[in-house]
Amino acid sequence: MTLEENARRLPPALLKTAHMDNMQGHPKLHFRCIECNEKSTELYRDYKHGVLKITICKSCQKPVDKYIEYDPVIILINAMLCKVQAYRHILFNTAINIHGKLCIFCLLCEAYTRWRQLPGSSSHSDPEDIIRYAKEWDFYKQFGIAALEQAAFLTGVFIVLFLATPKTLKSRFEFAFLLKALLLSSYGKLLLIPAVIWEHDYTPLCLKLITLFVLTSNTQAIRVTLNVSRALSLIAVACGLLLEIVLSSVQWTV
Repeated sequence: MTLEENARRLPPALLKTAHMDNMQGHPKLHFRCIECNEKSTELYRDYKHGVLKITICKSCQKPVDKYIEYDPVIILINAMLCKVQAYRHILFNTAINIHGKLCIFCLLCEAYTRWRQLPGSSSHSDPEDIIRYAKEWDFYKQFGIAALEQAAFLTGVFIVLFLATPKTLKSRFEFAFLLKALLLSSYGKLLLIPAVIWEHDYTPLCLKLITLFVLTSNTQAIRVTLNVSRALSLIAVACGLLLEIVLSSVQWTV
């Protein structure tokens, strides 16, 4: 697919405008080169009459963002492979704002997974209303616990990164952007549903692999967003996971 075709089929909300001013006084947003992370004022230049040319980065002399020519499926595959270039394209060069809805849906997936593992939560409906309502309450309870554990994980990550790089997270805008990156990179939790529905002997192993994939994606999101080392990203994710495990060990009696 050509660059011209991609530019025509992309909705206006998907690509940010270079030097877009924020209504709340946030810093001006720039595009980023997916190769060297340098800022750029544009991804491509429109010479009119259907002539489009990808902008070349002044620092590395490579296309600022080659993914604007790629099909979304290819971009998703590269993101699943945890390629830095794909993460920079998604986080810096597109205006994807589904992280809130994605977070809620991922929590629902996790809550359903935990609810299915509870004793007596079979898929067969019980005729007794009180039993059915009790099972429904169990699902809401698991959703609340999953939300608290997610909050604990994010808190642990933010604490470590704030202590290690206080200059990087110096405003609410940086905090919000990192939160968005972490929520988007947790998309792997959507795989929990098919892993539970098509249950088999290897389901526990699949759930552990999904968790590992999500943590790896979170690590890559931190690296790309803050431009920090892999070691610091791993430490932040490990501390967040530790705090989540501590909270999960609490016996909830609600």
